[in-house]
Amino acid sequence: MENKQVYRLQGLSCANCAATFEKNVKAIATVKDAKVNFGAATLTVIGEASIEELEKAGAFDRIAVIPETERKDQKAEPFWKKKTNVIALISAFFLLAGYVSAYAMGERHIATILLFAASIIIGGYSLLKTGLANLVRLQFDMNTLMTIAVIGAACIGEWKEGAVVVFLFAISEALERYSMDTARRSLQRLMDIAPKKATVLRDGKEYEVDVEDVVVGDTILVKPGQKIAMDGVVLRGESLVNEAAITGESMPVAKNVGDEVYAGTMNEDGALEVRVTKRVEDTTIAKIIHLVEEAQAERAPTQQFVDRFARYYTPTIMLIALFVATVPPLWLGGEWLTWVYRGLTVLVVGCPCALVISTPVAIVTAIGQAARQGVLIKGGVYLEEIGKISAIAFDKTGTLTTGIPEVADIYSFSDLDEKELLKIAAAIEKQSEHPLASAILRKAEALQISSDDLQVSEFRAMAGKGAAARVNGVMYYIGKPSLFSEAIHEDIRAQIAREQTQGKTVMLLGNETKVLGMIAVSDQLRENAASVLETLRNLGISQTIMLTGDHETTARAIASSLPLTDIRAELLPEEKWTAIQTLQRQSGRIAMVGDGVNDAPALAAADVGIAMGDIGTDVALETADVVLIGDDLEKLPYVIRLGRKAMRIIQENIAVALLLKVLALVLIVPGWLTLWMAIFADMGATLLVLLNSLRLLRLDGISKKR
Repeated sequence: MENKQVYRLQGLSCANCAATFEKNVKAIATVKDAKVNFGAATLTVIGEASIEELEKAGAFDRIAVIPETERKDQKAEPFWKKKTNVIALISAFFLLAGYVSAYAMGERHIATILLFAASIIIGGYSLLKTGLANLVRLQFDMNTLMTIAVIGAACIGEWKEGAVVVFLFAISEALERYSMDTARRSLQRLMDIAPKKATVLRDGKEYEVDVEDVVVGDTILVKPGQKIAMDGVVLRGESLVNEAAITGESMPVAKNVGDEVYAGTMNEDGALEVRVTKRVEDTTIAKIIHLVEEAQAERAPTQQFVDRFARYYTPTIMLIALFVATVPPLWLGGEWLTWVYRGLTVLVVGCPCALVISTPVAIVTAIGQAARQGVLIKGGVYLEEIGKISAIAFDKTGTLTTGIPEVADIYSFSDLDEKELLKIAAAIEKQSEHPLASAILRKAEALQISSDDLQVSEFRAMAGKGAAARVNGVMYYIGKPSLFSEAIHEDIRAQIAREQTQGKTVMLLGNETKVLGMIAVSDQLRENAASVLETLRNLGISQTIMLTGDHETTARAIASSLPLTDIRAELLPEEKWTAIQTLQRQSGRIAMVGDGVNDAPALAAADVGIAMGDIGTDVALETADVVLIGDDLEKLPYVIRLGRKAMRIIQENIAVALLLKVLALVLIVPGWLTLWMAIFADMGATLLVLLNSLRLLRLDGISKKR
């Protein structure tokens, strides 16, 4: 088994630094592979490496490496106390002193030059060291561009310009670090949700222990006003628990004996004793955090394009700068100093800071914000697809309906009475995981009908049709009417039609020769289903389609009060998959909303698979591209708005970054743009991109229309 270690990173300042750090870690002899997640600020190492070796690999950017399992508090260092920012302030002091000296003694005076040189060396030491190393290795990034520009400015006597460039570049880097930290804060808030300590009951006494030391089966005490430290089941007590930290839903949920509770949720008004069911690394909130981190690492197609573009962009800028610096003096009679200066200005303008971060900062912000709202988006690619969908298909049971069916009617067509029918049905359905099976078992339990005395064998499930089993030596079948198509008399068909017209799902119970009885089950529409579909229509979703395996009459009865554009019923799982492909050809990009289990083929076929993931449902977290963690359909319009806004912001960021570059390049040729103006323009573009991306933090709640 491979030796895999995950670390959290502090001080990771930029995407280029992340790439350099990853390359340095991979160069360690005992490391087989390494991957840096810039968005989540994590490092995954395959192989062996000490903390000292890893921090040495990141020394160029002063990266601190902390094991993922280490729960120590990571206090945020004040902006003005960060070492890089202190160095920038010292550099600024010498820059200001240089200006004073220039005013008093002139720009060419030795004292003035020394002050500007000190500003360059102090403020740009790290930049120049990295840039020169890159130049030797023929690696061209923003550090290389800035290094050539600063050294070139000094060589042609433009010490003041070089010092200003170093100072403004330091400010630009500080702003980028600050904004990325702000974007990551949504994930950090998720990580801070669950308590680090738990009160464990052992031998009648209370012990406060680290959550890492709590084992499955322990009993923890949660007092009113405390957060629940671990996932578990209530053993004693009753209370209201606020699950907003995980689901985004502020209304507290009543918890009684036997109910599940989740780490990070708030116990409001009663003491609870909870039996722990999961280790700290397996809790629902831990899984969500892990998936969010993975999502932030996954690049959207737009980001992949930007990354490919940036690889060619920087060498192209260097060639343009060389062209500007040499062609006019060599062939057009221009002055060397003037055109070399303009060539250096091209290098500064070409710094790709704004372009490189235009996409990742928006994606990190959007995915982190969505997680806080109870929506898990599993990658930038899905965020981008969400913004493009024009149609949404819905499963019926558990999506548009509550998914908790109840037995409404039982009819006997034989000498068996209703209780005997229910007893046989319960004996078969004990082996099934279908929602309708649970309805039968709940009804049997409510009527205190036990099937434990029946011998059941040869159980088999028939996908999309029903189930069969031998009960006390007799083969029975239970399922859709189509399972018994040849054995249904006209009077039974009439009864089936009446039940289905009322929106009930009909199951028939029979043996190998005849139908013995009928069980009608009803499922209630979600209260907000109609309003959500109406909101989606207002958002411009042109088609909303119901795909269900239920009978068409039942499906139409359920859908009669919903603003759906199409209903497709009596579909097997593979037919839902085919329906999604057909809809894609007709309507373009389509999302599928289902329960993450029965709808797996359709979720996989859709451009975006969205699961109604009741908290704690591992299957939903694993199978879908997007998970509505709290099983809340009202989060769907929020997802659409977020996807569209994120893509709009990414497009705006790329446009701003490129247009400002082009404009600046045009202004360089006539000499209207100086070195310091060039980096000021670059810093402005970076700042605009960052601030624009952070607008995603303002998209909150579920009631807005757009």
